[in-house]
Amino acid sequence: MDHIKHNYVQVDGLKLHVAEIGSESSPAVLFFHGFPEISYTWRHQMIAVANAGFRVVAPDYRGYGLSDIPAEPEKTSFADLVADTATILDSLSISKVFVIGKDFGAMVGYIFSLFFPEKLAGIITLGIPYMPPEALQQLQTLPEGFYMRRWQEPGRAEADFGRFDAKTVVRKIYILFSRSEVPIASENQEIMDLVEQSAPLPSWFTEEDLETYAASYEKSGFLTALQVPYRSLLERVEPPNHDPNAPIVKAPALFITGEKDFFFSFPGMEEYLKSGIKRYVPNLEIMYLPEGSHFVHEQFPEKVNQLLLNFLKSNKY
Repeated sequence: MDHIKHNYVQVDGLKLHVAEIGSESSPAVLFFHGFPEISYTWRHQMIAVANAGFRVVAPDYRGYGLSDIPAEPEKTSFADLVADTATILDSLSISKVFVIGKDFGAMVGYIFSLFFPEKLAGIITLGIPYMPPEALQQLQTLPEGFYMRRWQEPGRAEADFGRFDAKTVVRKIYILFSRSEVPIASENQEIMDLVEQSAPLPSWFTEEDLETYAASYEKSGFLTALQVPYRSLLERVEPPNHDPNAPIVKAPALFITGEKDFFFSFPGMEEYLKSGIKRYVPNLEIMYLPEGSHFVHEQFPEKVNQLLLNFLKSNKY
C-alpha cells in the first residue's frame, strides 16, 4: 500500500478522501466501495490495475473512511454520492473513466453512468448487478428479519450495533456477509446476534485488515452508512425525461459474482441474470466464480484482477 497516495478533495464543504495510484496521463479507473467497506477494500486491485498502465482513483464516500462526516448524515442520498463523484473527477481533470463498483457501489456506479454517459468508458460491478427500481422494491417483500429491512428501521441498527465496539460490528458483518445464506434474523433476534462471538474471520481477511476497518468506523460511526445505502434504497435518482424502458448503459459492461454470494440467492436473481438484465445493460458479460463469496475481490484477488484487466485492456480508450 506504500505506493498509494492519499489526497483530499473539497466537495460541498466536506473534505473527501481519495486514494490514488498510477500516472495522471493514463486511462482512469474509478473504484466505488460497498458496506462495510471503505476504499481500503480495493487494496489488491488498485496496485495491479495501476501496474497494468491505468490511473486508479478510489474515494471514500462522504461519512465513510477518512472522508468528513456530513452535518446531517440522515439526509445523505445516492444523489449526493454521484454529485460528489463528478466534483472529484473534475478536480482531478478526469473526463473519461472506467467505473468499478462493489456491493451498493454498483448502484452508485450505474446512477453515475446514467447521468454522465459521456464520461463512461465501461462499467464493472461485483456482487450486485444493475437492478431496476421494481427489483429493489421486491426486496421489501422478504421477511421482516431480513437485514436490509431491519437496518432501514430508524434506531434499530443503532441499538443493535451500539452493544458492541466498531471492531466487533465490522467483524460480525464481514463474517455474516461472507456466508452463502441470506441474513435473516428471527423475531426476537437482532442481526448482530446471527454471528457468534467465537466465529472466526474468513481466512482471506486478516486481523490487520480488521484493524484498518475498525479504526475507520471508530472515526465515522455508522450513521451515514445506514442512510446510504439502506435507508435510501428506494430513492429514485435519474435524469429528467429518462425513459425507464431505455437501456441504462450502452457502454461495455461486466458483472462478476461469486456463486456462493448470498446476494446470488435472492429470490429471482438467477433468472434475472439469465434473461432480464440485458434489457437494461445490453452489452453486459457475466462471469461466475464458483466458490466466490460476497467479498470475491478480497477472497480471490488474483482471479478478480485478471478479469478486471482483461476487460479494461479490451476496452482501453
